[in-house]
Amino acid sequence: MAEPMAEMAAPSSAREARLLVVDDEPMIRDLLCSYLSDHGFACESSGSVDEALRCLARTTIDLVISDLHMPGRTGLELLEAMGKQHPQVGFLMATAAPDTQSAVRAMRNGAADFLVKPLDLKQVLARVRETLARLRQSAEAERHRIEMERLLAERTQQLGFALRQVQQASAETLHALSIALDVRARDVAGHSLRVSRYGVELATKLGYNREELARIEFASYLHDIGKLGVPDAILNKPAALSDAEIEVMRSHVQIGFDLISQVPSLAAAGELVLAHQEHFDGSGYPRGLAGDAIPRDARIFAVADALDAMTSDRPYRKSLGWSEARNEIVRQSGRQFDPKVVEAFLSIPIERWLEIQNQNEASPHAA
Repeated sequence: MAEPMAEMAAPSSAREARLLVVDDEPMIRDLLCSYLSDHGFACESSGSVDEALRCLARTTIDLVISDLHMPGRTGLELLEAMGKQHPQVGFLMATAAPDTQSAVRAMRNGAADFLVKPLDLKQVLARVRETLARLRQSAEAERHRIEMERLLAERTQQLGFALRQVQQASAETLHALSIALDVRARDVAGHSLRVSRYGVELATKLGYNREELARIEFASYLHDIGKLGVPDAILNKPAALSDAEIEVMRSHVQIGFDLISQVPSLAAAGELVLAHQEHFDGSGYPRGLAGDAIPRDARIFAVADALDAMTSDRPYRKSLGWSEARNEIVRQSGRQFDPKVVEAFLSIPIERWLEIQNQNEASPHAA
């Protein structure tokens, strides 16, 4: 193998990495270790699988470069043993060109990549750097996931303790809580209050009695309480959320349900809190409920919530206007919304909705 032209210096993170070269040919081991050491890596070497496993047991190794065919145990056996004992360590398999089928098998078993013999040192260096970069990204993602889980557990425990102190929740207490929720989630001021009013108006039209109206009012105040358990970095992230962050965000409905279920005086609101992101056609979450399987309170709330979202100015857009919002709710009838609730919504004049929007902060159905 010809020595390639001088390479750029390895990044500091690469200089810190420790490699283990496993090959039964001393010349290959020495050549690889010498070359990789010249490019900033700490390098160990082993002549057999058993020796490599002893090295892994006593030394912190970031990445193993192993020959496939060696006397005694093979590189595949080393990979299998590492999967059980050292799953965090990266693995590159080196094999002769005609044996690429075995290399593919190795990758299916957890190898990051394979190198074809005779080895090109420049290619080896590139693969090592790429693999270490992927390992660092995976480790960071795992640390991020663990931290999110820790924060969720911590916040959920704190909120559960706080809610258990509110055994006799009043409309004023819940209203104050809804304001805190809006502020933390950077929602438009008064969002929870207006949604509560709109929900009460629709529920009245659909024949709810006073006790039922109180339930939907309180539940509307609490619909996003689970967001208090979502880390700020996700809740107010200015960019698009990753798949993992979307799952954390969606967990707010279950967190909210679990929290208020601990408080007897709030438990009646639980079904709305859990189901307020369900869609009439079954495309919502968390349970994918459809039609009448969605609690009626949640079906009413869905229209009220969408109405406020569309008729309120947001930092990133202006209000759609009431006529356009009305048309969109009609368009989503049978998809996102219950057609019966949409029918009740359409029977209420826009002037009445404007009147409710501009009310002072009295309780929506206060005597």
